[in-house]
Amino acid sequence: MKLLTFKRNEEVKLGCLVEDDVLDLNRAFERHLGNAFADIENSFHLDMLSLLDLGKTGLEEAKKAFKEAEALKKERETKELYKEGVLFKGDKVTIMAPIPRPRKNIVCLGLNYSEHVQEGRRARGEPPAPLPTDPIFFTKAPTCVIGPNDDIIYPRATTRLDYEVELAFVLGKKGKYIPRDKAYEYIVGYTVFNDVTARDLQRKHSQWFRGKSLDTFAPMGPYLVTSDEIADPMDLELELKVNGEMRQKANTGDMIFKIPELVEVLSSGMTMEPGDIVATGTPSGVGSSRPDGLLKYGDLVEAWIEGIGKLRNKVVAEQ
Repeated sequence: MKLLTFKRNEEVKLGCLVEDDVLDLNRAFERHLGNAFADIENSFHLDMLSLLDLGKTGLEEAKKAFKEAEALKKERETKELYKEGVLFKGDKVTIMAPIPRPRKNIVCLGLNYSEHVQEGRRARGEPPAPLPTDPIFFTKAPTCVIGPNDDIIYPRATTRLDYEVELAFVLGKKGKYIPRDKAYEYIVGYTVFNDVTARDLQRKHSQWFRGKSLDTFAPMGPYLVTSDEIADPMDLELELKVNGEMRQKANTGDMIFKIPELVEVLSSGMTMEPGDIVATGTPSGVGSSRPDGLLKYGDLVEAWIEGIGKLRNKVVAEQ
C-alpha cells in the first residue's frame, strides 16, 4: 500500500492511494469497508502515527479497506464512495508528508555513499580521506518536515542552501538490540526524503544539527510505501533534479552502511519505536560540490526514488 496523509477542506486525514484516487481510511473504517474493525462501534480518528501504533492489526485492516475499494473501482461501483466522502479524486486533495509532525527528531546518516565522502573534500581543496568505519549519525528537528509539494523556504539565516535526496525508512514496531538479520521485520515502509542543508551553518557549528534543522528543511513523501511493495530496498534507483537538470543519480545499493546494519547499530542500547524515521544518506552530486550548484530563489527541486514517488519543492524567499 501507499499510505499517506492528506488535507481536504483544511481537515487533515489519513489515507491510502487507490490507483489515482485517495481513500479516507477513517471513513472507510467507519463504513466497515472490507469489514474493517467490524467489532468496533466508535468512530475512528486515526492519523499515521496512531495507525502504526496499532501494529500489524492496523495495517491488516487498512489493507482490507484498500482491497475492497480497489475491487469496487475495477467494477466501476464507486459512486457512493465519492458521494459519502470515502474516496476522493487525487487532484481534489493536498498530499502532505506521511508523518507531518514526527514524535522525535529524524535520525539521518552522514557520509554514507563513498563518492559523496570524497566530493565534499575535493570541493574544499582537501585530499581524499578513508571511508567511515562506523555510521555517522545526526538528527533533524521534527519542526522542519514539509510535504512533497510544499515550498522550501530560503531562510535569511543562510547564504548556502543545498539539497540531498535520500531513502528514508520508518519503524513499525518497538525494538532494542535488533540483530541485522531481523531488521526488516521492524520496518513498516519507505519514503522519499530531501535533507535540505545550510552548508555555511553546517561548517560554522561543526555539529550538523542547526544547519540541517531550519524550517522546511525536510521535504518528505509523497507516500509511506509499505515494505511488502518494496522487493529490495537496497536496490532502488534514486535521483534529484534542479530545474530539470540531473544533479544526483545513484542506487541505494551504493550505501556504505546498509539498512540492516543501521537498524542494528541504532537499536543497540536505544529503544526504537513505531513512527521513528531514519534517512539513509545521500549520494554524490550535491550543490556545494559544483560551481554555482547551490540552490537559488525560484529553483524547482525534484527528488525521486524508484517504486516510491517524487517530491517537487520550489525554493522561495523567507518573508
